[in-house]
Amino acid sequence: MTLSVYNTLTQQKEIFEPHNPENIKMYVCGPTVYNYIHIGNARPAVVFDTLFRVLKHHFPKVTYARNITDVDDKINKAAHEQGVDIRVISDKFAQAYRDDINQLNVLAPDIEPRATENIDQMINMIERLIEKGFAYAAEGHVLFNVKSYEKYGELSKRSLDDMLAGARVEVAPYKQYAGDFVLWKPSTDDVPGWESPWGTGRPGWHIECSAMIERHLGTTIDIHGGGQDLTFPHHENEIAQSTCAHDGETYVKYWMHNGYITIQNKESSSQEKMSKSLGNFITVRELLENIPGEVIRFALLSAHYRSQLNWSLDLIEQAYTALDRLYTALRDVPINTESDDKVSDSFIAALDDDLNTPKAIAELHNLAKQINKTTSGAEKQTLAAQLLKSASLLGLLTHEPESWFKSRGNQTSDGLSDEAIEALIQERVDAKKNKDFARSDQIRDELKAQGIELEDTREGTRWQRA
Repeated sequence: MTLSVYNTLTQQKEIFEPHNPENIKMYVCGPTVYNYIHIGNARPAVVFDTLFRVLKHHFPKVTYARNITDVDDKINKAAHEQGVDIRVISDKFAQAYRDDINQLNVLAPDIEPRATENIDQMINMIERLIEKGFAYAAEGHVLFNVKSYEKYGELSKRSLDDMLAGARVEVAPYKQYAGDFVLWKPSTDDVPGWESPWGTGRPGWHIECSAMIERHLGTTIDIHGGGQDLTFPHHENEIAQSTCAHDGETYVKYWMHNGYITIQNKESSSQEKMSKSLGNFITVRELLENIPGEVIRFALLSAHYRSQLNWSLDLIEQAYTALDRLYTALRDVPINTESDDKVSDSFIAALDDDLNTPKAIAELHNLAKQINKTTSGAEKQTLAAQLLKSASLLGLLTHEPESWFKSRGNQTSDGLSDEAIEALIQERVDAKKNKDFARSDQIRDELKAQGIELEDTREGTRWQRA
């Protein structure tokens, strides 16, 4: 096994050499819980869930942490508008996040730290940074002195001047340098705050992840993941804080970032990044009302994680069609649950090549073709077991084939129920036995009008929703 990943820090693909092969440690930035997540927020959840599965396939232990940011100005604003405590807002949308990605078959992380439950760790880290000369207190704030860290900008490949020109930097008289970023800021009476050596306040965004990683995973971790938009300033600032707090010790060995999801601008017809600020987003919850979670997951994995993914109805239809083909290959094949068949070599080789999910999906289709082609029942069973085991590393093919086809496209409460369809099919069978072919044809036509397709086989009549 040779797993390779693209390291944003070195900007090249590298062979994965863990800090401790007996316990791989991975951290991924989770949601800021003030609203329902959009499909762009779901991409890192699905991408790094897939990496989590691959790592568990190769190593004896993987410790995966994905945080919840539950202290933030957007949360404060929502709580103030609704007249409730921030915990009411954060609890609601943290659970909504879990519920939504659970339907995308995303595994729960081993650790889900919340920012508000790690304030003491943040204060402790800030105190150490001040003692070591990398941070300073000013007017109730504590700021990181970016000029004190020589490698600042190494991740994003930007100079200090470039960063100042390309970022929205708060100009404040208490800053020694305009690019210095906040570790701690004061809170007024109407904003949540915690007691600290610098007065009542709350943490800056960047210190949260550094402190939670230190507490739950240690000073050096193997992989830190997140969306491409987090490279600067969030992850750049994390590196500065943690490296300086730990006397130069390596903070993260491999930085991995997924690409943006874009959506077509209705006015210009051009593709633009999906974001809440632009108001062009689609929530996962809205999508799940009409699209199965497995279809959404497949669509998210259909492009390489580092590439841009254009979200569209065509993409969803392609995912539907691809899954239909895979499930069709599994129909009428008895699955040996005791089988010890391994994952396809070519399939795992694709995933080991920087999580090349498009190539891995192509290997699933290759297995399906082999199942359809062979006439040997034993070989069909072996290939089907291999297909299912391989697909499990992508979090796919989790349904029974018949269940998949019966529910296909039926994500609303409209139309005939399963029981009503089965009753009509039985009536059609009885009509055929009685040689009442007119009634048999009539039932087929009635079901077709309701979007129900029938297929007569030697094993009986199958049906699926069109």
